[in-house]
Amino acid sequence: MNDELIYQISLPLVPNIGDVHTRLLIQHFGDAASVFKAKHSTLEKIEGIGTVRAASIKSFNDFSIAEKELVFLDKFGIKKLFITDPGYPRRLLHCYDAPVLLFLKGDTELNSARIVGIVGTRSASEYGKNITDQMVEALASHDVMIISGLALGIDATAHKAALKHNLTTVGVVAHGLHTIYPNSNTHLAKEMVKNKGCLVTEFVSGTKPEKHNFPLRNRIVAGLCDAILVIETHYKGGSMITAKLADSYNRDVFAVPGRITDYKSSGCNYLVKNNKAQLITEAEDLLTAMGWKEKNKKIKKQKELFVELSSEETSIFQLLEEKGPLSIDEINLTSGMSSSQTAAAILNLELHAMIECLPGKVYRLV
Repeated sequence: MNDELIYQISLPLVPNIGDVHTRLLIQHFGDAASVFKAKHSTLEKIEGIGTVRAASIKSFNDFSIAEKELVFLDKFGIKKLFITDPGYPRRLLHCYDAPVLLFLKGDTELNSARIVGIVGTRSASEYGKNITDQMVEALASHDVMIISGLALGIDATAHKAALKHNLTTVGVVAHGLHTIYPNSNTHLAKEMVKNKGCLVTEFVSGTKPEKHNFPLRNRIVAGLCDAILVIETHYKGGSMITAKLADSYNRDVFAVPGRITDYKSSGCNYLVKNNKAQLITEAEDLLTAMGWKEKNKKIKKQKELFVELSSEETSIFQLLEEKGPLSIDEINLTSGMSSSQTAAAILNLELHAMIECLPGKVYRLV
């Protein structure tokens, strides 16, 4: 077996080494194998690691879990995405506590141009379900990917609505991919994968859906999206955690209000009342706020032909042509140019109608 793959799966399993420190180690050493092969004296000198964490790494020897996991992944066609892999979700890269390792069942590309997470109560009312379906239907003509947590209630309704209206939908789960929780959503999960969607988790096979895993699941839902839409939730509901995390990641948060006497909408009303979410009564509100609404009456500036580009502009154009949409930070990092050079080149490319800016300072070719 490939040693690096073994080390990549094993690194998140080391005691006392969470996502933040694991990412710090990868940034320092470049790969997982080098982390395990480093000397104790080298590890403990890294800022944030210290003696205890260094000892945890050097004493870790249970690589059998990773070996079994590789067999499991191969047997069931499950993909692995490490944080240094090209296909790792770009939006998650900007979250300080993003998981360094993801497992995917399905062929979905998690770097779609437009992604909305829809979350809410497990005990959804008919009103909440209807609103969810209406919202997803309205988003269907704008090629929006729908992400949720594959839970009962609003989550499942969002996934079903996405399938109904031919949108790609992704379910983030709080357990290993050896099972589906709740079991009643097993068929739904299969349909999602069958229809070019996928299931995502950071947990190895055999991990049960224990209570403390769900907030970890919620941060992935929040981090994968451009925006989170909360539909029906109590003010102590799990969806409130997702909304809070989304806000901390600088994602747009929207909430559908409810009657002030409605227990299931108390969380949504709280978010709106305390300026933690934008009030939304129809999908048009979200599309307008995100800058996704089609402006059919506006004539798009024609791309200029035979434009003479500077070396910096050519470099960025070729970069976007090769890799697809990239954030300003990714362009800076990959191009090797200074921030001022990048900004000037991007501005000129925009003026020539060769690239356009998406929400979150993400740029793509026109």
